[in-house]
Formats: sequence, C-alpha cells, structure tokens
Amino acid sequence: MFYYILALFVLGLDQVTKWMIVKNMHYGESITVIENVFYITSHRNRGAAFGILQNQMWFFIIITIAVIFAVIYYMQKHAKHQPLLRLALGLVLGGATGNFLDRIIRKEVVDFLDVKIGSYNYPIFNVADSALVIGVILIFIQTLMESKSKKENMNGAHRS
Repeated sequence: MFYYILALFVLGLDQVTKWMIVKNMHYGESITVIENVFYITSHRNRGAAFGILQNQMWFFIIITIAVIFAVIYYMQKHAKHQPLLRLALGLVLGGATGNFLDRIIRKEVVDFLDVKIGSYNYPIFNVADSALVIGVILIFIQTLMESKSKKENMNGAHRS
C-alpha cells in the first residue's frame, strides 16, 4: 500500500508544481535559482523526453495507459517481496500518471526544471520526469542485484 501512496504523492507534487508554473509564470519566463546552473523555466512539451515525437498525443496516451496497467499488474503479481522494485514501480506509476494527466487535460506536458552543466543545457523537465528516471534507475539496480544473486546461487550450487 505504501507504494501506491508514494505514487499518489509523486502525482500530487507533480500536479501542484505544474499548476504553480502555469498560474504564476508566462511561457518562456525563467527564474534564476543558481546562476549558470539551475533555473525555473516555464516550458511546454507536446512530445516525449528530449522533445522527440512531437504532437503524437494519441500514441503517448495509449502507451501510458499500457504502462500504468503493466506497473500495477507487476506490483501485484511479481514484486510483492521486493521492496526496492516496488519503490521503483511506485515512482514510475506516479510519474507516468502525472504526465498522462497533463496530456489529457492540457494537451501538452508542463516542464520547468532547467539545468545547465557548463555549456550543455539539459532538456527542461518536471517532477514526473524525475520520478520516472529515478524509478527506471532503481529497476535497473534491482535487475543487476537479482542477476548477481542468481549467479552466486548457481555458482554455489555447482560447488556442492
């Protein structure tokens, strides 16, 4: 149950921050948080990560519905005794739902976290994107840990 509450928290934080940006900033307006590093910039995205697949709204809606159902199914059937995986899936569920709501309600995703590293300007993102990325990284870590554990179990079984 904690993982669904986490997903709801991510969803709520994502939607509140996006609402604040839409209500308080003009499109393209930028507020410096840390000079030459971090800005709050009002931006909109009609595509996916890094602005790819612009204006493919139905594609994203269908894919996101499939992802949401798959995550819920996987949490219920396969991740019951894997807390790291359930945490990761809770983050993915909250993030996917946050951007899904934007696409349904606004017909675009509100982005505002703007990071610059040296001369590189990272694509502007939001709370949902952050949760998705962290969730996917945790899934990758979980997969590596499982793979290592299975390998160690196989090696131990061969030694006996």
